[in-house]
Amino acid sequence: DAIRSRLKNLQSTSKRADNLWKPSPGKQIIRMVPYQHDKANPFRELYFHYDLGKKTYLSPVTYGEADPCVEFATKLKATGDRDDWKLSRQLEPKMRTYVPVLVRGKESEGVKFWGFGKQIYQELLSIIADPDYGDITDLSGGRDIQVEFTAGSEGVFPKTTIRVKPAQTPATADKDVANKILNDQPNIDEIFSKVSYDDLKSALEVWLNPDGEETEGTTVTKATNGAPAPTPVPAGVSTSDEIDTAFDDLFGDQ
Repeated sequence: DAIRSRLKNLQSTSKRADNLWKPSPGKQIIRMVPYQHDKANPFRELYFHYDLGKKTYLSPVTYGEADPCVEFATKLKATGDRDDWKLSRQLEPKMRTYVPVLVRGKESEGVKFWGFGKQIYQELLSIIADPDYGDITDLSGGRDIQVEFTAGSEGVFPKTTIRVKPAQTPATADKDVANKILNDQPNIDEIFSKVSYDDLKSALEVWLNPDGEETEGTTVTKATNGAPAPTPVPAGVSTSDEIDTAFDDLFGDQ
């Protein structure tokens, strides 16, 4: 069973790497295209629990389903305690948005998904809402996007900026590539595994560690009322920029 589980994880990781795109340092050109599995909306909002027992889980909130972490976070907020409020913020899922894209110069590889945080999402939404731009995903008269990525350094977070090209151009003149766009796109819901309520609840219980065992330098003890005491915020997830960086490391996307 352990070998099968490991093989499944490796296959899932390989599939994820093949279907996700991350910009390299410097400038590159991509083209957003309509999403085959939801032609009315190219954006797919996914919610993740980052660093829950040193793992990342896709929250059931993504599908409008109950999430035990969210339920526990709500209870913590209701106590009115500042430390409980901080812990509740850790347990709230973080949104990551994905869009299907063609990477210029690599169109033969087909459609991949580009994942990004709130700032890029807001910029793209404002551009699409601007009638001067029109539908930038249109296959015959849309617009390419220049993505510039600056790698982080000590004390400086990575930075991604975008610029929509003024020219309206076809997405592709290659029939094989066009077929991949229309009929052979990966399904984002199959790239990230859905986790059950019970499995996520078990992960939460382990993360809270009510027995006070020490794991990886972080100790969780019991509070005087018998409830688990607040867990310190893990290093690297205290701001939205840091969360984005953590997702880049885990999923290889930006």
